Amino acid sequence: MEKKIIISSEAELSAVCIKVIDLLQHNLILLNGEMGAGKTTFVKYFIDALTGYSGVTSPTFSIINEYQNKDGSPIYHMDLYRLENIEEALNIGIEEYLDSGNLCLIEWPNLISDILPPDYHLINLKIDENGARVLKINNL
Repeated sequence: MEKKIIISSEAELSAVCIKVIDLLQHNLILLNGEMGAGKTTFVKYFIDALTGYSGVTSPTFSIINEYQNKDGSPIYHMDLYRLENIEEALNIGIEEYLDSGNLCLIEWPNLISDILPPDYHLINLKIDENGARVLKINNL
């Protein structure tokens, strides 16, 4: 099932993330969208809603940032934009993260589409003609 959400301001994003968290069925969240569509901003609010931590940064250069859930379990935030091929993803141990059972939020996931498990949520983000963010969320 696909759910479409339109966000007119960043202030609305916190409430949207709480709703998405309540509907999660899988530990893998894939985020697609053009540069500047709001993938990292979504993750910031999402992790803040889960953990109360508001210092989330983009893992563009580190590739993977790790945060702690309230129960102490890790949350992985990955940005695969800088990776050239699937071999680079395999070399950083991407399969171990995917198979860990912990929450993984992955920006630019197309690079690893061949090794993704079957159960995940896909969030497509785009900016509409009015400047609002449009989120299309699949598999909720």
